[in-house]
Amino acid sequence: MRKAERLFQIMTLLRSRRSVITAAELAENLQVSERTIYRDMQALSLSGMPIESETGIGYRLMSGFSIAPLMFTEEELEALILGVRMVQGWSGPKLGQAADSALHKIKAVLPESLHKSYVQQPEWLIVPDFYRDQSSPYSDEIREAIKSRSQIMLLYTDEKKRQTSRQIWPLGLVFWGRTWTLVAWCTLREDYRLFRLDRINNLILMQEKFSCTAKINLQHYLALQAKINPV
Repeated sequence: MRKAERLFQIMTLLRSRRSVITAAELAENLQVSERTIYRDMQALSLSGMPIESETGIGYRLMSGFSIAPLMFTEEELEALILGVRMVQGWSGPKLGQAADSALHKIKAVLPESLHKSYVQQPEWLIVPDFYRDQSSPYSDEIREAIKSRSQIMLLYTDEKKRQTSRQIWPLGLVFWGRTWTLVAWCTLREDYRLFRLDRINNLILMQEKFSCTAKINLQHYLALQAKINPV
């Protein structure tokens, strides 16, 4: 993480807190050393940020410092928090961390009344994550492969418990409520295939790239499915 981004994240965390936050907590959130946090806090103070600190207690923004709150409706906040919790509960570690960071940013700009109602006490919006590890293995690696157009080698167990090795073009991820499915072009079958993430035994990101064509892409697959299964 670059320094400018880290300083922004520190300010976001400070704004989201109604009490002090320690250097150790900041270091854990940003995955850096406490010494780095001390240097960053000094840089923020020198730049004019109104930060109060007390040795052995922690940091906070001076009373009265604020930015204009975002005007979320109650329904918008419910949708945002539910979305964040769904990502945290059902996606891979990287997206989960990103969702947590997004929630901190939302908390940072909420007025006090909404902060108490929708962030400090959100017990009524629950997304269980009992099956997270089983439902989304390799999801971070697959997302990166889709974005970089990198081919993948899978070691996969099919519905008949047979192990197969497939070289594929990863095209998209679909969530079915409890399991994630990878939509891919299989180079062996020369056709679209679906692979459940919880049945992937191993994954190798290959050096070979792929390029989608008019007849090999996610939208083409979805169009074919719409014809097969019309509403």
